[in-house]
Amino acid sequence: MINSLLTPFQYEYMLKAIWVSALIGGVCGLLSCFVTLKGWSLMGDALSHAVVPGVALAAWLGLPFAAGAFFAGLLAAAGMGFLKARTQLREDAVIGVVFTTFFAAGLFLISVRPSGVSLRTIVFGNILGISAPDVKQVVAISAVTLLVLALQWRDLVLFCFDPNQARSLGLNTHRLHFTLLTLLAATAVASLQTVGACLVVATLVTPGATAYLLSDRFGRMMAIAGGIGVGTGSVGAYISYFLDGSTGGCIVVLQTLIFLAALVFGPKHGMLAGRRQRQLALEGSHS
Repeated sequence: MINSLLTPFQYEYMLKAIWVSALIGGVCGLLSCFVTLKGWSLMGDALSHAVVPGVALAAWLGLPFAAGAFFAGLLAAAGMGFLKARTQLREDAVIGVVFTTFFAAGLFLISVRPSGVSLRTIVFGNILGISAPDVKQVVAISAVTLLVLALQWRDLVLFCFDPNQARSLGLNTHRLHFTLLTLLAATAVASLQTVGACLVVATLVTPGATAYLLSDRFGRMMAIAGGIGVGTGSVGAYISYFLDGSTGGCIVVLQTLIFLAALVFGPKHGMLAGRRQRQLALEGSHS
């Protein structure tokens, strides 16, 4: 029995899948705290889909997928910023228009030349078949993202919580806005190999949302979200071997189960805790 449980660790591709998934999961978990605080869940969804045409063009031109995806993500972010500044449309409408346009353009490019890139790989990920150059790209993107977060996390927290106060304290909010968008785009690119474009938004939102239910302090929230990302990334990749299922699907399902547990049993913001607080308040009003 024990030998069978250790079987995945006998294969190099599984070991690589486990630690790469853990790395990406941790980075996405940390970044998800800022996404949750800023209310940018739809932005993560937009950027994860907007990178598709960049991947298709990179395949046509023989360039690294990460380069094309990153450029497309930044172009989409710039397009959303332009439309928001020049029109009266609500932000959710702007995001919806841009990300659906980019995603549709990507599907069109892939359909025109299907041999250039695998649509299934982009949409669902393929961590078990990740190549050595792709691993290096993931590690590089993760390292840069972690470094920027370590150096700028206090400024980014203030920007996400209250941009007006950040501006009054002399912080360059436009630079912080672009920095956060760049980190989101880069992380979406890195996550394509693990969970695919369709599930990137889950890894960029669910850990932070779960940690938000479990803590009122941002430092602790980041620790919880990062731990959830690392744990679900490694365990999800490990479980996928036995289930013979999608690695990305396993990772996101685990994150969702943890979120549901926090939603119900969270000590302060859980449903049961809220019910107890309402009962105590009702008893206090009667007394």
